[in-house]
Amino acid sequence: MLKNIFKKVVISIIQLEAKLVLKKYKPKIVAVTGSVGKTTTKDTIYTVLSSSFFVRKSEKSFNSEIGVPLTILGCENAWNNPFLWLKNILIGLKLLLFKSNYPKWMVLEVGADAPGDIENLAKWLKPDIAVITRFAKIPVHVEFFKSPQALMDEKKKLVKYLKAGGIFVKNSDDENVNSIQVAEGIQTISFGYKEGVDVLGSDIEVIYENSIPTGINFEVKYSDISIPIILKGVIGKSQASSVLIAVAVGMSLKLDKNLISSSIAENYRTQPGRMKLLKGIKETTLIDDSYNASPIAVEKALETLKDLIIPKPTLVRPNGFRTVGQGIEGGRKIAVLGDMLELGKYSTEEHKNIGKLVVSSCDILVTIGLRSRHIAEGALLGGMSEKNIFQFDDSLKAGKYLQNLIHKNDVILIKGSQSIRTEKITEEIMAYPEKKHKLLVRQEAEWNLR
Repeated sequence: MLKNIFKKVVISIIQLEAKLVLKKYKPKIVAVTGSVGKTTTKDTIYTVLSSSFFVRKSEKSFNSEIGVPLTILGCENAWNNPFLWLKNILIGLKLLLFKSNYPKWMVLEVGADAPGDIENLAKWLKPDIAVITRFAKIPVHVEFFKSPQALMDEKKKLVKYLKAGGIFVKNSDDENVNSIQVAEGIQTISFGYKEGVDVLGSDIEVIYENSIPTGINFEVKYSDISIPIILKGVIGKSQASSVLIAVAVGMSLKLDKNLISSSIAENYRTQPGRMKLLKGIKETTLIDDSYNASPIAVEKALETLKDLIIPKPTLVRPNGFRTVGQGIEGGRKIAVLGDMLELGKYSTEEHKNIGKLVVSSCDILVTIGLRSRHIAEGALLGGMSEKNIFQFDDSLKAGKYLQNLIHKNDVILIKGSQSIRTEKITEEIMAYPEKKHKLLVRQEAEWNLR
């Protein structure tokens, strides 16, 4: 009980300081929400804006009632350390009492875990630019809302509280986002992959080096200008979408196209655990998407895996002829999927739906957790052979088993909700585990104790 009281008091103080800091320094604010891709989008917008302005962004996924104020104050998460929380409060006081070289722009990620979360933040943030990446039919955290529509309505409130004359950057490929009505005087900039948008993405291709996927390239077009983009070390359409959004933000501020292009080319980085391409043991390739999981995010990751072109297995027969088969020289597509949490009454159905998608996306399925047994069930119903499905209760056991299961040229997608800790699987089969603190999510001491 005392711990909860302390938490509420600290949140109240930190929020009050953040509000007063915004009032004193008056930075421009870009606020990002949506069902998927918030963190990558926030990072990419920061990359573009920081080429021209003094900018601060939310660290990692600081998007809550405490994460957003901490970003505004420039503080770190103190976890359960009361002395560090006191330090954060003192940092806020210093900003208020003394003049500081404060950022001119803030790029903030805003999430919704429960009803009222975004409205409570947005009504005092009053962003200059609001970004909605996309919505999902069944979004994560939906178990805390009356319906998926209620969660979407909560996220839409970010646009409601835009400053007068603000900018709304919207995904025109998403009907629910595209239908959002804005107040008079709000400028709207659209992005997507269909003609007619302000910022158009096209010709997305996977880059291969010696048959190994190493990144993606695509074109970004706006105002009769075309910018070629190459992203190394990541894969997936969601990465391209984050660039489209960042270009849209840069365009709205009339930044030079060459500056936008060069800033992305030279400084684009994504957080660990977001469709990152890593080298695995036994000359395999890992798609590390272990940060979190929701139905739409898993669906998009599986689509990416499905579309990859990898060397086919061959089998050397006694007569010397080589034929397509299940030999060890070719690669297989392996999906390692953990539970998707916070789906409430939609959980069983959504896990089964993912299982049905798995059948056309990969050769082998590995599941982790009780809920993911429904993924296996869906895969069986979809026609996947039982001998190609492996089920585990936890990530450590799955990782140990995968060490023996995988072989040269395999591509392994790893994804699951935070509590499933699928980054432990990546750690078990990555080629350079000594670099885990740099390459993987949840490497802080607090996470390692869990």
